[in-house]
Amino acid sequence: MEVLTLFTERRESTLGVTEISKALGLSKAVVHRILSTLLEKDYIQIEPQTRRYALGHAALKLGLTYFEGIDVRRMAQPILHELVTATQETSTLSIRSGWTRIYIDQETPPTDIRMSVRLGHPYPLHAGSSSKALLAFLDPEEQDAYLATGPFERLTDATITTPEQLRADLDRIRKRGYARSLGERQADAASVAAPVFDHRGKPTAAISVCGPLRRFEPKIDEAADALLDAVRRLSALMGHRESAIIGQRSTE
Repeated sequence: MEVLTLFTERRESTLGVTEISKALGLSKAVVHRILSTLLEKDYIQIEPQTRRYALGHAALKLGLTYFEGIDVRRMAQPILHELVTATQETSTLSIRSGWTRIYIDQETPPTDIRMSVRLGHPYPLHAGSSSKALLAFLDPEEQDAYLATGPFERLTDATITTPEQLRADLDRIRKRGYARSLGERQADAASVAAPVFDHRGKPTAAISVCGPLRRFEPKIDEAADALLDAVRRLSALMGHRESAIIGQRSTE
């Protein structure tokens, strides 16, 4: 298993016996025996010209089988529950649909006054933390195409409406790894949200923590810390390995 994992951690698509031996602290004889077994089962293959090894068809089939079974909503449910326990505020899960964003799940705290979101309803990408968390990490071409549709509808007095202001905010979101909203989409609500990345490094969903503005604003930094830990863990379950993309909390 360590030999197979080594192929996923190296930038090179092929490895030699000596490289594997040094990396794992194994003798070349042991490495040869392991590679022979993996070759027999098609988990690796050998390149005839270079005599170096690469992942084989069985490894691909194994990975595809895992990804076919991924259900982000099911995987996120225990993480949403943990966020509610940690923050005593509502946690949500959203996905993008074209130039809109949709809530697909939520968990609410056992408090008398709490935020509740509307599942399945499309919201624009320019307003609110979940929307901006998804927009900020799109490919530059997609992001430019969306910004070109501005100016944007003003939903509250705090809504960003110009492409220039929104681009600057998206830059800040990418640097710190999460988005903030203080009444941007709903005047009396505040939230933080961060993207969940898939195995390709693409933002496949967003998790948010939200609550009434007056109650949530003083603990927004604490919620952001819990949120970033949550999206790192869910991204890892989705196959994402480059967790450095998701930033550390900043006071910016």
